Amino acid sequence: MPIEIPTNLTPELVPLFWLLGTWEGTGRLGEGAVDDEYFFQRVEFTENGQPFVQYRAESWLVDEDGNVLRPLAVEQGFWQLRRGQVDADVGPGMVPADVVPALRNAEDVEQLRGEGGFPIQANIVHPGGISEMYYGTIDGPRVQLETDEVMRADGSKDYVRATRLYGLVNGELFWRWDSQRTGEDLAAHASAVLKKQQ
Repeated sequence: MPIEIPTNLTPELVPLFWLLGTWEGTGRLGEGAVDDEYFFQRVEFTENGQPFVQYRAESWLVDEDGNVLRPLAVEQGFWQLRRGQVDADVGPGMVPADVVPALRNAEDVEQLRGEGGFPIQANIVHPGGISEMYYGTIDGPRVQLETDEVMRADGSKDYVRATRLYGLVNGELFWRWDSQRTGEDLAAHASAVLKKQQ
């Protein structure tokens, strides 16, 4: 399936455009061993004309045949190129952005490109009082993220670090999430292959 960059896209989102849409598919918890559980997932990456992508992922435990057993997880957040915020950007709160975006064209965006691609950040929140701040890179259809900070509310479960990898391979979105608890090593948490729905 050919990929076309939308002509009305905010210039700053061009490096992220291939993620936009709704993706669905199945995955496995842990390393994907014989006894690891299956899940079905729906991921949405949307934009609203501002220089960030809204992210939402919802997952359900399923049996080997794909029959839904029960809800598993939900997370949501924002992904964007990593750069300093200026007066032209929205916020804090409801302070409106300028009509003209901070990065106006491809040349402005290209100034952010580094040796390993464009720097990005993603903040993702979960039920149970956990919020992650990821930094990483996007290089063509490949994203690498690592937590800079994990914030936990009183009483939340132990969770101190994570990495995530996303890649577009033959039109499918492959991803892997590794996580770490206090005193343990980084270990496989989940992975999946998702197909674009729209």
